[in-house]
Amino acid sequence: MLDLYHSDEVGFALTLPVCYSWSLIGERLTVPYEAPQGRRVNGIGAYCSHGVEAGRFVFELCASLPKSKAKKQRKTEAERAATHGLDPEQVGTINGAWYVRWVWSVAGRPAIYPEGWKRERPMALVIDNYSVHHCAEVQAEMTAFAAAGITLFYLPSYSPEMSAIEPIWHDVKHHELPKRSYKTLGQLYQAVKEALARKAEALIAASVKTAISFRAAA
Repeated sequence: MLDLYHSDEVGFALTLPVCYSWSLIGERLTVPYEAPQGRRVNGIGAYCSHGVEAGRFVFELCASLPKSKAKKQRKTEAERAATHGLDPEQVGTINGAWYVRWVWSVAGRPAIYPEGWKRERPMALVIDNYSVHHCAEVQAEMTAFAAAGITLFYLPSYSPEMSAIEPIWHDVKHHELPKRSYKTLGQLYQAVKEALARKAEALIAASVKTAISFRAAA
């Protein structure tokens, strides 16, 4: 038996797509728009669709700040983050080093681990062909991943429908964030974090319910 995970990146703008809404007859519905100006909340997630850990959904977020136009940086990184309502550790970029750490985290390797650590069960991680997934840092870690029972399975190009995490992103963006526009990155970051946490609880609850029903019918 193995744990089958689907992983992907996602992005959230300060003003999200409006989708469908309603208003009173004769009244016009307006939604405030906040220009992004290089501001965005990015995330990465992993969802286990099959296996002992089925239903588990984990995620991490980071915010991207506007690029400074000043020739000499006048503010510290902490001050720049605070300007947008964020803590310094909430600002970052999903790069190769981050992704390698993320894979180990999804696999469950602890911060302090014995030499030769290996998963109790193999794990397959289904991912797309985003450049970070193929970068030098990831390729250099492939041997260690294999030794620990971790396999990265690359989907064919242009086939997002084959990833079980895509419906999760869609549901969160269109149903879990009723407020569609945010003035600051800090507000958006917190709203997305709470929405994804609620989704994680719902997914594990649904998985448990399905497992109970299956055992009852057996």
